[in-house]
Amino acid sequence: MENLSFIFIIPLFTAIFTLLSTFTSQIINGRRNRKQAVGFFHPFTNDGGGGERVLWCAVKAIQELSSDLDCVIYSGDHDASPQSLASRATDRFGVNLLYPPMVVHLSKRKWVEETSYPRFTMIGQSFGSIYLAWEALCKFTPLYYFDTSGYAFTYPLARIFGCKVICYTHYPTISLDMISRVRNRSSMYNNDASVAKSSWLSQSKIIYYTFFSWMYGFVGSCAHLAMVNSSWTESHIVKLWRIPDRIKRVYPPCDTSRLQALPLERSADSPRFISVAQFRPEKAHPLQLEAFAVATRKLDAGLPRPTLQFVGSCRNNSDEERLQKLQEKAIELKVDENVEFYKNVPYRDLVNLLGDAIVGMHSMIDEHFGICVVEYMAAGAIPIAHNSAGPKMDIVLEEDGQKTGFLAQNVEEYADAILSVLRMPETERLDMAAAARKRANRFSEQRFYEDFKAAIRPILNNLSR
Repeated sequence: MENLSFIFIIPLFTAIFTLLSTFTSQIINGRRNRKQAVGFFHPFTNDGGGGERVLWCAVKAIQELSSDLDCVIYSGDHDASPQSLASRATDRFGVNLLYPPMVVHLSKRKWVEETSYPRFTMIGQSFGSIYLAWEALCKFTPLYYFDTSGYAFTYPLARIFGCKVICYTHYPTISLDMISRVRNRSSMYNNDASVAKSSWLSQSKIIYYTFFSWMYGFVGSCAHLAMVNSSWTESHIVKLWRIPDRIKRVYPPCDTSRLQALPLERSADSPRFISVAQFRPEKAHPLQLEAFAVATRKLDAGLPRPTLQFVGSCRNNSDEERLQKLQEKAIELKVDENVEFYKNVPYRDLVNLLGDAIVGMHSMIDEHFGICVVEYMAAGAIPIAHNSAGPKMDIVLEEDGQKTGFLAQNVEEYADAILSVLRMPETERLDMAAAARKRANRFSEQRFYEDFKAAIRPILNNLSR
């Protein structure tokens, strides 16, 4: 029996030794062969949201700041090429790169897709991101590892490979608010009703969230520089990562210059409302639709019926199904004749739609910033946004004593805000739209470039010494 055990132990130790040797040699080779480059870890380069705009503006800023650094995109989109990504940056976001970026294709992106983890999604995606980053860094090891997608669990690995770790954090993977909602047993898109109803399940989830927040704090503290996109995100990241000296607030780039060229005057005969957001569950599109239905039923006689336009992108089949259900809900609420849907529209078409809108709708709870809200304001559309996080703390604030929009939390408050705009005299609407446009200047693309370069310049200079 002892000889039999010995026979099995030898191959086991041999396999472990071989695995560790391979692991160590790949890290040593990676550290030795680091390239004069910035590697942008952004597995989904076709998500079409504000995060992708930040990616392309960050690439352009690096190109302008340091011509001797190559920009490399780690992408899980197999059809991505230097030329196609550069064209996408221009066509979709109006960002003209100085030259096309290099592309490193990743074959293991499924490890970070939420559909791979029907349960324990956060921790599953987080550990999956480590595996994906391992593939990325083994294929190409840069001097600077730049995460623009919020995969904080990859930072210790990037440091082991000898990279300087930089990140732009749009929102914390977990926040104290999330733990509070579970403790209060509030049902939301990230807290299933069955969990909220059960004391035992809620307590278990609190333990899970608490443990995860500790791990998230540890891996996040490995960043050499962490840029955050809002006051709300900054407050959470400071508490979780505990590296306040390495955290810089850099508001995301909003295309205010092109949108501000649009005239403030809009057609009073056919008022248009617009909602720009990916068709994701947290964007809470059904709330907007319900509020629109309530408002149109209460509409004063003689006032024209407005049109609500949903404009967004679909990342996967789940988003496509969500869009289909939204269209069905419009029929159920009997507002389908006054609701339009636009999927994956080019940027130039989005600008035209914004130019016709008198109101921009937003309803995500704890939206970390809210680029679409700024775009509404820059375009001259009065925002009706959720009364939380970025819109509440940074964006929809008074400008020179003038109100710049509305904040709401439920169907009734959104409906009241919709009616307030429809009943507003044209001069009052123009005054509010002008004040909103002026406030949007604080979040311009030019301001992003200035703040981004100021934040990143010291870390680039330190490594070159």
